[in-house]
Amino acid sequence: MQTTPRHPFSRLAPVLLGCAYFVMATLALTGSRFDGGLAFIWGANALLMAVLLTLRIGDWLPSLMACGVASAAATSLWGMGPLAALPMAGINLLEALIVALLCQRFARGRKFAGSMRLLVVFTLALCGPANMLAGLAAALVASLLTPVAFGPSWLQWYTGHVLGGLTCTPILMMLMQGEVRRWIVQTPRREKWEALGLLIVFSLATVYVFYVARYPMLFALLLPMVVIVFRVGNLGAAASVLIVAAIGGTATITGHGPLYMLPDGSLGERMQHFQFFLAFSFLLSMPIAAELNSRRRLFQMLQESEARYRIIAEHSGDVVLNINVDGLIEYASPAAAEQIGCAPDLLIGQDVANLVDPEDRDHVSAAIARALAHPGDVQAVEFRPFISDRGLEWCEMVARAAVDEHGMPTGIVSTIRDMSRHKARQRALQQVAALDSLTGADTRRAFLEKLDDEIARVRRGGRACLLLIDIDHFKAVNDCHGHGAGDRVLAGFVERLRPGLRGMDSIGRLGGEEFAILLSGTDVERASMICERLREMVSVNPVHIDSGEAIRVTFSAGLVELDALTGRDAILEAADKALYRAKHSGRNCLRLAA
Repeated sequence: MQTTPRHPFSRLAPVLLGCAYFVMATLALTGSRFDGGLAFIWGANALLMAVLLTLRIGDWLPSLMACGVASAAATSLWGMGPLAALPMAGINLLEALIVALLCQRFARGRKFAGSMRLLVVFTLALCGPANMLAGLAAALVASLLTPVAFGPSWLQWYTGHVLGGLTCTPILMMLMQGEVRRWIVQTPRREKWEALGLLIVFSLATVYVFYVARYPMLFALLLPMVVIVFRVGNLGAAASVLIVAAIGGTATITGHGPLYMLPDGSLGERMQHFQFFLAFSFLLSMPIAAELNSRRRLFQMLQESEARYRIIAEHSGDVVLNINVDGLIEYASPAAAEQIGCAPDLLIGQDVANLVDPEDRDHVSAAIARALAHPGDVQAVEFRPFISDRGLEWCEMVARAAVDEHGMPTGIVSTIRDMSRHKARQRALQQVAALDSLTGADTRRAFLEKLDDEIARVRRGGRACLLLIDIDHFKAVNDCHGHGAGDRVLAGFVERLRPGLRGMDSIGRLGGEEFAILLSGTDVERASMICERLREMVSVNPVHIDSGEAIRVTFSAGLVELDALTGRDAILEAADKALYRAKHSGRNCLRLAA
């Protein structure tokens, strides 16, 4: 998201920017051209870079034009004269453009307050291509128009512009992005007084180091500066650098401070050393401030996440558990008392497997192991609870690993919900899907599954028979009385068969008027007797249709005994052949499979 300035961008804004640039350039040229060449101190481009970094690229042109005019005017009046005005204006704009474009490309829309990425990109761009290239062009102009040679001119440009940009640009950007106003509005009064007190003490320490101390003690300012960064943050870092720049710069220019305790050197060299100290202070304090700001945001996000988690966990009907890597419960939500029938405090330290029926513990343990092995994945497992105050039959656990900063799992966060109703509905739907809607017999699929189960039981030593039956002359019923009557015959047929079957037997509709009966625990002789009894029960009880007519129903049947060596398809084929022989033997009879 593009960061926009807090002030409204209007036609007057570039004019004001140009005036500010002219003033800063004038101060640098009149106060720091110590040997008649380039300025040793240059902060005007810091202002331009700060403005460009807070604007959309489409709004850059007016600002560039205003600063270009201001640069040319300042150079013409106070610098190297009219001949250098246009070249130096172009070089200044080139430096700012390179930095702004690189920051837009690699750190778009970020703020110095809390952004290590923008800080690194800005520093590399400023110290690298921007001032290396611009410095070469500026040194060429200076070496032609002033007595200073190319090498010293390049060094003056590079140090002055890099150190000025490093020191001033982040501070100016924070001002333009409203960081000061935001800090004033959002910071509690006690912290404001603390910040003011720290800055006053730091100012006094800076005065002492530059005006009173008899020994070079610049290092003594670093510790209180770091303290201010820790207590106040980004603005504290910026304010401490400004305090050192104001007090230390004034002292150095007027011949005071620790830099005059060093061996002889020109005023320009001492100002360069002072700027090095400012840049070092900036590079020390701003990254610390950015990291601290990032940690504060992270801590705030963690607090908000913890609050959301507590609200969800403590008011959810599902049980929320925190489980460590050893499978021990570290936290249980209040819902555990209602769902499991155990107070949450009593679950702390218990193995989560204790909540699971022994038959399902391996499945739950495997799901937890998968969650720990694949921290990014969510694992779900259904299980039967070992103890339930509410008589729960089935529960579902959804688990995901919690990880540390290295991505290593530190435990499991899981939810347990009651699946009993869902399972009951699922069974009801399965039962509905397993029954033929017209007759109430098993569907073909459900019956074949039962047949497979029975074949497996026979292979373990059991006995069973399959009876394949077909209603005789059913097509004539449909043709003479209609399909409604045919449906009534089918339903009545199954009704008349059921009383003759045992509870362990199954009847299924394989299709049309074809049915099958699975007689469990029965040999062929016993199954034949059952079949004959069923034929008699059906034939002596005609089916009454809506017209009042009574239709006598008979059926033909093929009987096969299940054995351990024959598969389902072969058994059905044998029964079907026996049924075929029954139909061609006059119908209303039973035939055994060969």
